[in-house]
Amino acid sequence: MLRVRSQKDFASGLMFILVGLSFSFVARGYSMGTAAKMGPGYFPFWLGIVLAILGALVLWGSLSSKAEEDHLARWDLKILLWILGSVVLFGLLLKPLGMVLSVVVLVLVSSMASHEFNWKGAVLNAIILVVISMGAFVYGINLQMPVWPAFLAS
Repeated sequence: MLRVRSQKDFASGLMFILVGLSFSFVARGYSMGTAAKMGPGYFPFWLGIVLAILGALVLWGSLSSKAEEDHLARWDLKILLWILGSVVLFGLLLKPLGMVLSVVVLVLVSSMASHEFNWKGAVLNAIILVVISMGAFVYGINLQMPVWPAFLAS
């Protein structure tokens, strides 16, 4: 009888399988093309399949008698809510506050999840992430999004 020896590997493998199959399922809705002339669905479809196969290998390894025995740690609900809440807040604030202030809020709120939280580190991280985001999204790929709040832009 198969027994899960590594709960971490089992959960990781299961997650890879689910994400990979989900990507492949969604990619089927796009034109596939061929290996010589790839359509928009070709790469994500096969990438999802490869991810699912790797997940199956990791999952299978967790059942091996040679696998190191471990257990999943309990989820800290408070930390999970800080992180998820900061992402939701970012999405809600992006349009009215613009990218700069929304990224600052994202970093500061998500930093509250850390047991080693300090304001100096959180503000420094926020500044660095704002600079990287501005460089990549606004100047790099010209993504059309509000950078500053609407009342400051006029």
